Amino acid sequence: MNHFLKYVGQVGNLQRFGNPPVPSRARARLYRLAIGPQVTNLPHQLRLLIFTVAGCIFAQPGAPVKLNLQDAEALALKNQPRVLAAQNEQSAMNQRVYQARSAYYPHLDGDITGSQANPRARIGAGLLNDPSLFNHEGQGFVLSQLITDSGRTPNLVASSRLQAGAAGQAAQAAKYDVLLSVNQSYFGTLRAQAMVKVARETVEARQYLADQVTQLFNNKLKSQVDVAFADVELSRAKLLVLQTQDQVQQAFAELTRALGSQDAATYQLSEEPMPPSPPASVEDLVQQALKARPELASLQLNREAAYKFERAEKDLSLPNASFLGVGGYISYIAQLQLPRVTPPEYEAVGINVQIPIFNGGLFKARREEAHYRAMEADQRLRDEAESVSRDVRTAWAGLSVAYQRLDVTAEMLRAATQAQQLAKGRYDLGLSSIVELTDSELNLTDAEIANLSAKYDYQSQYAMLQYTTGALR
Repeated sequence: MNHFLKYVGQVGNLQRFGNPPVPSRARARLYRLAIGPQVTNLPHQLRLLIFTVAGCIFAQPGAPVKLNLQDAEALALKNQPRVLAAQNEQSAMNQRVYQARSAYYPHLDGDITGSQANPRARIGAGLLNDPSLFNHEGQGFVLSQLITDSGRTPNLVASSRLQAGAAGQAAQAAKYDVLLSVNQSYFGTLRAQAMVKVARETVEARQYLADQVTQLFNNKLKSQVDVAFADVELSRAKLLVLQTQDQVQQAFAELTRALGSQDAATYQLSEEPMPPSPPASVEDLVQQALKARPELASLQLNREAAYKFERAEKDLSLPNASFLGVGGYISYIAQLQLPRVTPPEYEAVGINVQIPIFNGGLFKARREEAHYRAMEADQRLRDEAESVSRDVRTAWAGLSVAYQRLDVTAEMLRAATQAQQLAKGRYDLGLSSIVELTDSELNLTDAEIANLSAKYDYQSQYAMLQYTTGALR
């Protein structure tokens, strides 16, 4: 028992002080000790406490997941529910094509009918004719085949095909949305991790300065004001570490969501090469987007489907013809007179032509509704085209500004580094106050953050431009 508790304490210390995860060999040994006789013979409450401690150690978080951008994109396309939902929608719309095409084929139904009635009775309500009623039982088949419906079925099939194509383009658009989300969250996570590194380096530098100023104060070479300023800047740097660590956790959560996962995880992300400079002309990008964006292709196909459906609704007012055939066997019929005059077998064929004459304006209203739906699809397509053009121009302008920020922030970082070095030298020589030094260190930290932000913002903006032009694949 003492040996088990001692070993649990050793393993727990490894976990508490942030050492690497406990090796699997040590975990296995701890498990064997936990189920051994020195523990199983203890009272129930104590065993429960020991198992709880051991379980906490077994449940240690795993190592960070190594991931590059290509793997992240592939993982998201495989797991993201938005992509899977869009694919299911596409499959469902493909089935509508088969539904519409079913009118081309014969319909065959089997019937088994039995009835009991009072002799010599006739149906007196609900129908114009008055057929006789008999006790009988029979089996048969009914065959129907559409001959023509004046083009309505071909138009319905064409409309359903176009809608299925539109669903396919919508599924592609869902993939592009996911890829954009992955790219933005990926570079946002890289940015947050880089900020943590800057913040920790800032703490180290401020700690060194605080220690140096404190030592000089103890030697009566600096005043208490210098120590206070140095301590304030150290605390500010520690707050920056906390803020950036929180940003990292938020970035991990966003990346996990973009990957289509519900489990919390940390990632070791690979740096991506910087993309090329922005294109010189935005108008070429606009034309490319109008041809490549799947949202526009989906709306275009929906528009064509709406006009096909309008034609199908117009065809409702035209005649349609069908072939009908019946056949079967009457196994029992109660006739009042013998011998039996009704033959047991029956069969018949015929052709029915239906000509719509008047139905209270139903077909006209359906035709008008389909017409307005088609006009609505026209305007939705136009609105989306204008939105795409705006998005491309906005993304191109943002990318151009982000590209210029790369040089500006790099120059600012060089100037801030030089200013900090000069201010440090002047302070060491006693030629300036600590205010000048702390200001220069603040400027250096701001410059480092701005330089890192400019890098990852440019990569994220480039992904946005690729998305708006339909090139993010």
